[in-house]
Amino acid sequence: MSERILLLGATPLAAEIARGMSQRPRRYRLAGIVDTGPDPSGAGGGCTAARLLEIVRRTRADRIVTTLAGRKGARTMRVLLEVCTATRVAAEEGTSFYERLTGRIPIELVPLRSIVFSWRFGGLRRASPAISRALSIVAAAVVLSVCAPLLALIAAAIKIDSRGPVLFVQARMGAGGRPFRMLKFRTMRETGGRPSEWEGDNRHRVTRVGWWLRRFRLDELPQFVNILRGEMNLVGPRPHPVSNRELFTLVGRNLNDRTGSAIGYYALRSMAVPGLTGWAQVRYRYANNLEEEIEKLRYDLYYVKHRSTLFDLRILLETVRAVVVAPRPAPPHPAPQARDAQFDAFELTRTTTA
Repeated sequence: MSERILLLGATPLAAEIARGMSQRPRRYRLAGIVDTGPDPSGAGGGCTAARLLEIVRRTRADRIVTTLAGRKGARTMRVLLEVCTATRVAAEEGTSFYERLTGRIPIELVPLRSIVFSWRFGGLRRASPAISRALSIVAAAVVLSVCAPLLALIAAAIKIDSRGPVLFVQARMGAGGRPFRMLKFRTMRETGGRPSEWEGDNRHRVTRVGWWLRRFRLDELPQFVNILRGEMNLVGPRPHPVSNRELFTLVGRNLNDRTGSAIGYYALRSMAVPGLTGWAQVRYRYANNLEEEIEKLRYDLYYVKHRSTLFDLRILLETVRAVVVAPRPAPPHPAPQARDAQFDAFELTRTTTA
């Protein structure tokens, strides 16, 4: 049975949550959206405890999710406390619910203080990075030992299929923004000029052997050497090319134009050691333009915030499933828009029964 969610506040974040719930009807159902402005009947009062209590009972809500921020959000806390005490309905903060709903962080829609106070800068247990590192080293040693004949066979196939080196070596950004040389089997024909960094722009250069290597992710096998060197782990945000560092840093600092905050989102991403696979890879796959890279950044930040050994194991299992099952293009996720116009489609759901 789906959980009935009542959203408190007619905000852009409420619109994004409503969209997310519409894609998971078996788990969540929108009970309504409460406009905390003045009462449209002219009676005044706005969001009072009596009004909210009547709405909760009429919509049979199981959970109240508040999407208000700043002074407006603070003024509703007393009202929310009274209603939750009277009805025993659960309450949750909007950005936390959005993260749990989508697996990504709505970086355009949250203020700087929300990021700082909620971020677990020192909250990650010390044992988790050590366990992840130990698992990565053991896995890398086993794979390189067991797959040595396969690696030799792949190298020979690459040389026979096309001209050029066996390995593709590229400067990538590691933990703390430190560069390292990432290894991959070459899957493309060499080009005379500087190639595009987007996967979609280079599909015409993929070789016959390269297509199969990419299909089963075998081109990533040399990165187990990077893992043994300590430059990567099994799981983490995928390392970006050093050549894109300035662009991603600039974009990350200007995402939150609604609040006027200049947040170093890209620096937060580099808190984690890059990985052979990651949360963004299993949820969104390849990015072919800057907008899609920003979408992957939302998933990467979610991973950095919530990373744990169990989370890493879940990502590894989903990665295995993605390799076994034929990969499909990721569905386009509409980026959260910090504009009130984005809420127009949800006006009719305010304070009404879903």
